[in-house]
Amino acid sequence: MRRKRVWLGGKSHHAGTFRHLACLTCRAAALALAAALVGAPAPAAAASAPELAEVQADFRGELALAGGASSAFVYDLTAKSTLFSERASVLRRPASVEKLFTATTALVELGPDARLATSVLGAGRLLANGTWEGSLYLRGGGDPTFGSSSFIRSHYGGVGTSVGTLAAAIARTDHIRRVTGSIYGDESLFDSLRGEPSSGYAPDPFLEGSLSALSFDRGITGSLRGPHARAAYAARRLRASLRADGVVVAGGAAAATTPAGALELARAESPRLSQLLALTLPPSDNFFAETLLKDLGARFAHAGTTSAGAAVVRRTIAAFAGIDPHIVDGSGLSNSDLTSTYEVAQLLATLAPTPIGAVVRSDLAVAGRTGTLERRMRGTTAAGRCEAKTGTLTGASNLAGYCSSANGHVLAFAIFTDAIPVSYAHTIQDHLVITLARSSLEP
Repeated sequence: MRRKRVWLGGKSHHAGTFRHLACLTCRAAALALAAALVGAPAPAAAASAPELAEVQADFRGELALAGGASSAFVYDLTAKSTLFSERASVLRRPASVEKLFTATTALVELGPDARLATSVLGAGRLLANGTWEGSLYLRGGGDPTFGSSSFIRSHYGGVGTSVGTLAAAIARTDHIRRVTGSIYGDESLFDSLRGEPSSGYAPDPFLEGSLSALSFDRGITGSLRGPHARAAYAARRLRASLRADGVVVAGGAAAATTPAGALELARAESPRLSQLLALTLPPSDNFFAETLLKDLGARFAHAGTTSAGAAVVRRTIAAFAGIDPHIVDGSGLSNSDLTSTYEVAQLLATLAPTPIGAVVRSDLAVAGRTGTLERRMRGTTAAGRCEAKTGTLTGASNLAGYCSSANGHVLAFAIFTDAIPVSYAHTIQDHLVITLARSSLEP
């Protein structure tokens, strides 16, 4: 069975210090949450019996309609009490809810202000007349936004890294007017696999792009072909931008690894990680998520591969939230990804009191307002008051996030509905989230 397309399109940081501070808070929260979930007080202590009974009855009734391949978990972060749990430990496919694990790991390991650098290095020397005697190397740093200004405007609202920035730096800052050699694209930070596990690592249309450490406009290649066509195409575009800035390039454009000893001449940094996640989570961008996963592998497991990045995520999530989801990719496209509503809710509850939790929540789609929830729950109590990550595969539809109840309680929830039509699943999920937003729970 084929997966549902979920990407909507169109639309140096001291990491160790931040990671240490974040994890001190998150580990304490995880311990407190684990104790509450294992030996939680009677739910009635967190809300008046009629109100809580009504919420629970609503959840039981809707999950009964969804069938036995559904589950849900709701935790009251204000009262520190479990409100609802049904089949919450059953492992299911998270679909794009998986991106919560990827985003959390990136924030823990890199920090919200981290940036990914694309650089130009020179092998040769600069002569007094402004001639670079040698070749230039465009080295990719795994920035998913890298590309042309027009593409960045049309797809990311102008938030991204333009090749023109690098060309301008070389021409105007380094005062290079002529290059005797060629321009080479270097994508060696990542492996050469263009897809993710669900496609057998082959190019996958559900990525809406092609994975590379030097993906220009999401990895287009123009008329170029071959295993490193993406890097060669990026080099070609830098060459064109240099010429537009008045720099004469005598040679051509191709792909090659930057030689040792090359001198950095210019660099362009990506938007902050928090901004990249704002481009990843609301529209559920698979290409961004899988690129960030390889970034994690390259930086923390010495290999820019999907498997290395997944190992980093598993290790970080276990330490951060005390859970052990089965993670094989960054986007949730694979049917081999497995987690439970309990695990997802525990991640959300652990995140909530931390600085990175504030970033994650601000980057989620808002009910009735933005991203994959823009057209859902409009005109309801949940609109503008609930933020969540959607997840959709063939035969699976999920929703997980936060809701503010009518009297200000913050509720973390995860709802998985499998084996029913997506439209029906959305109806059930939306009804339950509206119920949470309408509830008035007592402390």
